[in-house]
Amino acid sequence: MKNDPHEPALILFRHDLRLSDNLALCAAARSGLPLVAVYIEDLTEGVRPLGAAARWWRARSLRKLQNALSGSGLRLICRKGPLCDVVGSHIAQIGAGAVFMNRRFEPAADAADVRLIEQLARTNVVAERHEGQLLHDPHQLRTTSGGFYNVFTPFWRALASQGDFADPADAPDHVQAHEHDLETDPDGLLDYAPAWATAFGEIWEPGESGAQVRLNEFLEGRGNGYTNGRDRMAEEATSRLSPHLAHGEITPRQIMAALGDAAIPANDLETFRREIGWREFCWHLLANNKDLAQANFNKSFNGFPWRDDAMALKNWQEGRTGYPLVDAAMRHLWETGWMHNRARMVVASFLVKHLGLHWREGERWFWDTLVDADAANNPANWQWVAGTGADAAPFFRVFNPTLQSRKFDQNGDYIRSYVPELSDISGKQIHDPSAELRGKTGYPRPIVEHTQARDSALAAYRSIR
Repeated sequence: MKNDPHEPALILFRHDLRLSDNLALCAAARSGLPLVAVYIEDLTEGVRPLGAAARWWRARSLRKLQNALSGSGLRLICRKGPLCDVVGSHIAQIGAGAVFMNRRFEPAADAADVRLIEQLARTNVVAERHEGQLLHDPHQLRTTSGGFYNVFTPFWRALASQGDFADPADAPDHVQAHEHDLETDPDGLLDYAPAWATAFGEIWEPGESGAQVRLNEFLEGRGNGYTNGRDRMAEEATSRLSPHLAHGEITPRQIMAALGDAAIPANDLETFRREIGWREFCWHLLANNKDLAQANFNKSFNGFPWRDDAMALKNWQEGRTGYPLVDAAMRHLWETGWMHNRARMVVASFLVKHLGLHWREGERWFWDTLVDADAANNPANWQWVAGTGADAAPFFRVFNPTLQSRKFDQNGDYIRSYVPELSDISGKQIHDPSAELRGKTGYPRPIVEHTQARDSALAAYRSIR
């Protein structure tokens, strides 16, 4: 790129709160231009705002990023507003002649970036947009007929056939900072702390360094036995990298590179790689389906007779359904901002098929309460469970939460951790306490009976066949 070496440049942060494997930052450093670092919460119409738990995470991740950048003399400016307006304002204030950014694939965000680049071109400001969020370009990876993939296995096969992924980039050794007097955080993004998230800080370490700790823990222990252990909810057998990925503190490319040197059994490595691949698949779907969080991917479900039951929804949200595993999982979510993947499938199936509520109700609740709420994974996975999505589980597959509990929380340890009413219950009765035990402990009766709920769900499904 050609630029006046005395004109400053903006380096934008959005979904990429890291220094390493940040290709936009690397390019900005190589340019030799004096830089101003700006995080933007994009309020462009159509760009989905983060939920409360994710904003808690972001605030702490931004502080970590701010500290890391300060080592290079850069002061991170945090702003919110429509992308074009915020960038235009900062260019006017500091006289920037270039803008560096990483590519986004959420359709509304991608469109906002394109409009920004067009706006910059009209004022002779150079714009560079770089890859790195994903292992693939969702608009380039195509089926033999030229369409996008809507089945995972051929998608994963096509992605894997592209050969080794590019090596992740190191953080720049040096950047040149531009002196300015811009206010650091006029919108208070660094101070967000919902009252109900008081315990989050004891559990999580947001930021790039926290992501590396989690990755190393997986590589050095948790990855062994991952294929079977990942379903056991009481065990620390998953990577817990999901919030770090969601906020761009680590990239899938970094993870894939680290797996190449890991002393983990081959079957466990392949299982975990496929999980990274599933995330890629979800982003592939979103990039090619802008209404993924709003509309059924499978249009045959558009006439499905969903119920409207505010009390049932509230009981589900608060973990008061009378099904111990469902309630443990929902309380786990509220307390920690996270939920085990097996538990996510169980509670999602319960909401959609036992209670007959629209998958969007659950998707919205997860979006607000998960620290790892992801614009692609969240709706794609809800639609998968509901049977309305791409390559989805069939609707007639209705999880029995009691059987799921007996299989994946055999000793009831997960339930006891999050349902204190049942903490003193021993043996198999913890999975389905008797009416007498419920009366003694104050634990509620089931709000629906499993067999009746299953029959009702299947009858509703038959009505649209």
